[in-house]
Amino acid sequence: MTEPPKIEFPCDYPIKVVSDNSPDLVSELMLVVQQFAPETTAEHVSLRDSKKGTYTSVTFMIEATGEPQLKALFEALMKHDAVRLVL
Repeated sequence: MTEPPKIEFPCDYPIKVVSDNSPDLVSELMLVVQQFAPETTAEHVSLRDSKKGTYTSVTFMIEATGEPQLKALFEALMKHDAVRLVL
């Protein structure tokens, strides 16, 4: 059995957040992301609404510095009331 490939840090890393659609969502999530990846700007964000517009998928391309950073960021994002899933 082979080991899964390890991520070499630092690297560009996509964080995908699926959440309820709300007007302030991106700015609220950006504040959380910037606590862990302060260089993240609007240029690093892409959005996609669900077919019915109920949910929004927000992808942040961050500079990942290590697994502790990613774990803490995932946990902080999951605490947001509108967030349903973080990938």
